[in-house]
Amino acid sequence: MSATSKKKGKQTEMDLTEVEVLGKAEEAPKEAPAEIKVEAVKKILFVASEAAPFISTGGLAEVIGSLSKALAKVGKYDVRVVIPLYQDIKKEYRKDFKFLGNTYVALSWRNQYCGIFEYQKDNVTFYFLDNEYYFKRPGCYGYYDDGERFAFFCRGVMEMMSFIGFYPDIMHCHDWQAALAALYLKTNYCFRPEYQFIRAVFTIHNIEYQGQYSLDLLEDLFGISYQFRHFVEYDRCINLMKGAIECCECFSTVSPTYAQEIKDPYYSHGLDPIIRRNEFKLRGILNGIDPEYYDPATDLALFQNYSAEDMAGKAVCKEELQRMLNLPVKPNTPILAMITRLVTHKGLDLVKEVIEQALRQDMQFILLGTGDSSYEAYFSDLARRYPGKVVSIISFNSDLSRKIYSGADLFLMPSKSEPCGLSQMISSRYGTIAIVRETGGLRDSITPFGAGGNGFTFHDYNAYDMLYVINEAIGVYHSPEIWKNLVHKAMTTDFTWASSARYYEEMYLGLLK
Repeated sequence: MSATSKKKGKQTEMDLTEVEVLGKAEEAPKEAPAEIKVEAVKKILFVASEAAPFISTGGLAEVIGSLSKALAKVGKYDVRVVIPLYQDIKKEYRKDFKFLGNTYVALSWRNQYCGIFEYQKDNVTFYFLDNEYYFKRPGCYGYYDDGERFAFFCRGVMEMMSFIGFYPDIMHCHDWQAALAALYLKTNYCFRPEYQFIRAVFTIHNIEYQGQYSLDLLEDLFGISYQFRHFVEYDRCINLMKGAIECCECFSTVSPTYAQEIKDPYYSHGLDPIIRRNEFKLRGILNGIDPEYYDPATDLALFQNYSAEDMAGKAVCKEELQRMLNLPVKPNTPILAMITRLVTHKGLDLVKEVIEQALRQDMQFILLGTGDSSYEAYFSDLARRYPGKVVSIISFNSDLSRKIYSGADLFLMPSKSEPCGLSQMISSRYGTIAIVRETGGLRDSITPFGAGGNGFTFHDYNAYDMLYVINEAIGVYHSPEIWKNLVHKAMTTDFTWASSARYYEEMYLGLLK
């Protein structure tokens, strides 16, 4: 089906040479599509490997939890989500799951049990597919048989539809773990009448992870006939992400800039020819955050609550954070913070190059995160060498992250690539000004202070450009009235899902015409 886009109030065929990029944070409200008329409730099924609040390893789970909630709130959609029933799903929810029954899933020569559980939350129906052989393990990913595990999950999604009698209008698959659902829809299930009107949408959250396997496994592991190998074959192997892009009616990324970037070999991890060939059906829609979940006025993790209109509590949060981390309590000393995975593409090599020059001035630096052992060792050593100025916490703690978001003054994200990023939105929501490199969703959500924006940015992947902007931000920090206005602007920037959900609506309804 041809993708369509809305232009000047009329539905027209998309220019095949142009990517539709939608949803920049500050521009979205005035550019959002006009109210869309829907005569009947449309059925949407999200297929993903994780979803908040049940289990989360990063931004994907938050997107699934928040976007489904935002669409359900509109009232025009029957929104449902399906994920695996992992061992680590929070017990507070798991105890209330309703067992609907079980079916058996054929995966090549395998015939595996699949239990189906249901849970209702925020007007969204969540399904959990159970198989202890595949999912009774710690965590979500990183196992030698992940290909088989998520093939079972995707095939189970297709079988679940007939078991519960729910055939969605839109099946929205997320990242490579759910890519096989789109492939199965267009191969193994395309001959069944009840599946023929389902439209597939695929979203790339991070193009680095593509689901690559040997072609020998196509029939034996994934249960897909060799006659369909042209969908998945790429660079002499199976590429599940490539297969989903080829099979879906529309695919998207999580920010407008990232939609443009992945057409470039520098960002695409080898998939740029496929992206460019299919760009007529590509969208870029900026993620959002849940303003109720991330609200400094009600967040129980904070030392004291505050809001954009009453900032007194933020000073208390800063003072108590300094006490808790054994930093000197200095109300006028800016705190620069990072909450990140310690991996190369987060720009940590830039930080290593110039952080000690930045520390020559009156500032404090807090880092929270885990990742590559070399980075963990470096930042641990940095804290040892700069007592009273640097704190490095090599772990991840959700409660502590909220305290840092609220107690810091500046938040650093110098990423080499960043499909969307949520931390810069969360920090802004808590009045902690973001310093970002202009890439992906960072570019679409944070605009430069000098142009009347809500944070500080630098363009080139250069350590001294970053240092210059850090120093600029510290200079503005020491101008109280200007800083106060900047903090207010950051806290009131619209990072909610309301505008982004409207763009998803438009995309879905364009496919159903």
